[in-house]
Amino acid sequence: MAHSVRRDAPELPDFSLLKRLARDQLIYLLEQLPGKKDLFIEADLMSPLDRIANVTTLKEHEVDKLYKVEHKSIVSTSDQLCFLIRPRIQTVKWILFQKGSGVIMLTNTFFSPLSYKDVTTDEWSFYLLPLDDDIISLELPEFFRDNFLEGDQRWVRTAGSALHLLHSLYGPFSKVYGIGRCSKMAYESWREQVKEGEQRVRQADIGNVFLIDRDVDLVTPLCSQVVYEGLVDDIFRIKCGCVEFGPDVTSSDKSMKVMLNSQDKVFNEIRNEHFSQVFGFLSQKARNLQTAYDKRSGMDIKQMKTFVSEELKGLKKEHRLLSLHIGASESMMKKKTKQDFQEMLKTEHSLLEGFEIRECISFIEEHINRQVILFSGLLPKDYRSLKAQYLQSYGVDHLLTFSNLKQLGLLVEQQPGETLTVMESRVGKLVNDKTAGKLTDAFSSLAKKSNFRALSRRLNLVPKSDEEYDLRVPRDMAYIFSGAYIPLSCKLIEQVLERDGWTGLEEVTRMINGHEFSKGDHAEQFSAAISSDAQRIILVMFLGGCTYSEISALRFLGKEKGYKFVVVTTAITNSARVLESMLDNHA
Repeated sequence: MAHSVRRDAPELPDFSLLKRLARDQLIYLLEQLPGKKDLFIEADLMSPLDRIANVTTLKEHEVDKLYKVEHKSIVSTSDQLCFLIRPRIQTVKWILFQKGSGVIMLTNTFFSPLSYKDVTTDEWSFYLLPLDDDIISLELPEFFRDNFLEGDQRWVRTAGSALHLLHSLYGPFSKVYGIGRCSKMAYESWREQVKEGEQRVRQADIGNVFLIDRDVDLVTPLCSQVVYEGLVDDIFRIKCGCVEFGPDVTSSDKSMKVMLNSQDKVFNEIRNEHFSQVFGFLSQKARNLQTAYDKRSGMDIKQMKTFVSEELKGLKKEHRLLSLHIGASESMMKKKTKQDFQEMLKTEHSLLEGFEIRECISFIEEHINRQVILFSGLLPKDYRSLKAQYLQSYGVDHLLTFSNLKQLGLLVEQQPGETLTVMESRVGKLVNDKTAGKLTDAFSSLAKKSNFRALSRRLNLVPKSDEEYDLRVPRDMAYIFSGAYIPLSCKLIEQVLERDGWTGLEEVTRMINGHEFSKGDHAEQFSAAISSDAQRIILVMFLGGCTYSEISALRFLGKEKGYKFVVVTTAITNSARVLESMLDNHA
């Protein structure tokens, strides 16, 4: 396609081991309850469980029936009930009032031991689910809201444990860079666990690690995605690496679930491409496929036999996948080439560049669209007008939604006269240091948005528009947003790797108020075990979620620089999911 892998790019480690470990522990837990049992699974664990252990595996270990947890009275003839849940108090209470003996398997948590009548608990240490060769997920979509909005840090230890597992299997790491309060706490949690356990010298598969909080860059996940994989996620919703295409895509009366990963050769070639380039590739692919089929004409019996045994099966599979992706592209074209979508992209680009703000406000007023506002707050008049119109259209219950957006700094009203620094100074004189620190952190999210324009100039996030951006031959990571914007998160990663630390980025980190750190001394005793190839494999952990667009950007950066990036995320997110997490009824 538009760019090729550098020949010296290292090979990625095999992360399928993570899936096998999770599967083996699940089987071990099931065997601790011998005999037939019914398994109740929380809804958000059904897709991850399906990727780790299928129904056949569960049946082999005496799981009789499967149910979804619905917080209703249980109707089961089994004497043994097994519950696979998240550590949610409401769900645990519901289980305690059900009849029958059983075990509660709690995921991703260090939960206090529980013994109540015939109910016991155990932990399924499911920390990491490999979705693809270079994507690993903790499958914790609630991480963003719990940590950054509610201030609930219960998942930080889980992130530290996930890092510890990766370090144990694929480390030692030579250097760890990070930015954000949550990243720092996750790092410290991991280091505590390393000290508690035994350290073994082994050949490292991963050299460097970068930890980044989602609230360091809330702009990127709120931009409309235009790379193929991002668009598929926005429109069809990818869950645990799997998407369900409806009849409009399959050209039949049935829907079809499709696994989207590097094993799908057609998808693998278009997943990171700007959508405008996808149809051309698929058309060429269809022509090549037809040429391969046409080879049959003129073959003798022996050649036909070889063709059928060696090529035909692969061609049929490729034809089926090609048909699906053409159908998906056509469906997306109908939705995303409408005038509204083009106007929305234009509005987003104007906001990113800081131009035509009045026209942008008019667009938002017209559509009552909750897309991100990037400039340094809205004028009071505009803020009140947009808020009133939205509440009139969608109901006053969204007052808490506006409060949540304001708390995160996504939607703010300009305050006349005072700067943030003056406000913090006055607060510091009135309260003790601990309280002042909490208030300063609360103000910092507003500061990040207020500083976006300065950050953009300092890091050149918005490329100069004096020449047309050729999407066929991308020149930087901005291609994932049609050449209009380089993701702040990915730009920070690029800069830190180039500088081997945060030196020279002091002004940037001050504007972000990012709690940045760089650690490397703990791996000195293992330096001989870290090869040059491992040094060029970078593990990036997003705490609070990341988008497929950011993953595409990092893949592009890796191809340009000779790196391979492994993305570890608490969940895959996008603009809809970020904003959904702000709804008051989401809690």
